[in-house]
Amino acid sequence: MRILLTLLILITANVTLTTSVHARSLVVLGDSLSAAYKMKPEQGWVQLLENRLRIEGYSQDIVNASVSGDTTQNGIARLKLLLQQVDAQIVIIELGGNDGLRGTPPFAIKRNLQRLIDMAEGADAQVLLLGMQLPPNYGKAYTMKFSEIYREVADDTEVAFVPFFMENVALVPERMQADGIHPSIAGQPFLLDTVWPYLETMLNR
Repeated sequence: MRILLTLLILITANVTLTTSVHARSLVVLGDSLSAAYKMKPEQGWVQLLENRLRIEGYSQDIVNASVSGDTTQNGIARLKLLLQQVDAQIVIIELGGNDGLRGTPPFAIKRNLQRLIDMAEGADAQVLLLGMQLPPNYGKAYTMKFSEIYREVADDTEVAFVPFFMENVALVPERMQADGIHPSIAGQPFLLDTVWPYLETMLNR
């Protein structure tokens, strides 16, 4: 039976995992885009991913370590704890959007993403990096530099890379919530469909 775990609960409650891990895990380290923001957990793309894995016959457990509002720096601390708890086969890194919205210097975001990748690979896990973009109102120079970070990190580390996680959602109003930042329930299947081809290749290695 596949297990959907939320790392935030484990950390805040200081609970140690007691479930026997019978298969290597697929970890989603993300922010509100992967934490089913303002919807039921089962409506989010990570739960839809768990459903697809079951249908396709994959045995990996899903560990959803996504926390709304999280940054790449926060992710470093959480991933360190997580990798002590589970045997990660694949780590999907969906972080950096909140860094960008706060105007974090691109070099710091890049450094943190590289650190996350190093940590995952040091635990013998494959990495899938999900690229992000910012709304144009953050200034052309900064938004361009921000979007380039992900390609640069992927090229430097040679990890699997989705150029823009929100590609099929961000510009379609009915797939977005009213805030214009978060995907709606209708957008969740499109997020999964964007990730799946890359992830399926990794699962079959």
